Amino acid sequence: MKSWIAFWNILMKDMKNYYLKPPNISWGIIFPFAWTLMFFLRSESAVDIKGILPGVMSLSVLFGTTSMLAVTITFERKSRSFERLLLAPISLNLLMLAKTTGAIFFGVLNALIPAIFASFVVDLSGINWMTAFLSVLLIAVTSTFLGLFISVSVSEVFEAQTFSNFFRFPMMFLCGLFIPIQNLPALLRPISYILPLTYGADILKTSINGDGFIAPWISFLVLLGFSLLLFLMSTHNIQKKWIY
Repeated sequence: MKSWIAFWNILMKDMKNYYLKPPNISWGIIFPFAWTLMFFLRSESAVDIKGILPGVMSLSVLFGTTSMLAVTITFERKSRSFERLLLAPISLNLLMLAKTTGAIFFGVLNALIPAIFASFVVDLSGINWMTAFLSVLLIAVTSTFLGLFISVSVSEVFEAQTFSNFFRFPMMFLCGLFIPIQNLPALLRPISYILPLTYGADILKTSINGDGFIAPWISFLVLLGFSLLLFLMSTHNIQKKWIY
């Protein structure tokens, strides 16, 4: 019981101190809106809102979760406040879940914003919302744990942001968000299949437009595998570098 009380208090502290700050809330709204507006301005023909919606939702989750978590964990480690959390009556795994749950929640909300915008422009009644939500949730989990892995691998906030871009920008162009993987050069396609966002975006494409090419159950299993691997690697790094 004490562990879950500690979990809740850590989560509420992070929500209050980091995620519910006005700049973060406004950034979560502006970022997906700016992406959508960019496609309107760059396109000479009518924009297929439903066609770009999976990509905009995926990028909103990816950038929101990795940016927030990479900064918060690195900042707390730098200020030595993270060391005090290690003294809490809670296991390391549950502590890290408490530190990441807020980012996951923030990422899911980020994905809902472009969907809400799109609902005012096109008919979204044919979407499989349950599958879409599960996909967004798993993208948020894998992206958050990616941010966690990045944050425990560096010591400065600027290093975390730079390291994040090392993963994020390849995902933007190689995960089939806006350019189908089948249209990529054969040399680049294998890289696409080792990036977790490829599978999350494909599930979203299937649930929104029905044009995904990977079986959803395979994508779900791969995302769960990535989530578990990234979380275990992160906790291992914490135990190795920060505790012992």
